[in-house]
Amino acid sequence: MAEVDLGTIEAASSIDARGSACPGPLLEAKKGIGKVKVGEILAILSNDASTKNDIPLWAKKVGHEYLGYLELDGYEKIFVKRNK
Repeated sequence: MAEVDLGTIEAASSIDARGSACPGPLLEAKKGIGKVKVGEILAILSNDASTKNDIPLWAKKVGHEYLGYLELDGYEKIFVKRNK
């Protein structure tokens, strides 16, 4: 995984799962990844603590690239690049 400045990423689509408890954000990410083209980035907004652990595991399992997350004001913005 190459070093990426997460603050400069332009996501093709964003999923706002703030307020949703596990597994809600992960389920939203699974639906959302199908709405971006291969090579594009999906951003997931979540304030559920387990999401920043669940998303990288899911991305690796299904062949997408987890790019990292930003800590924002009360939530995380998680980035996944669609690889297939």
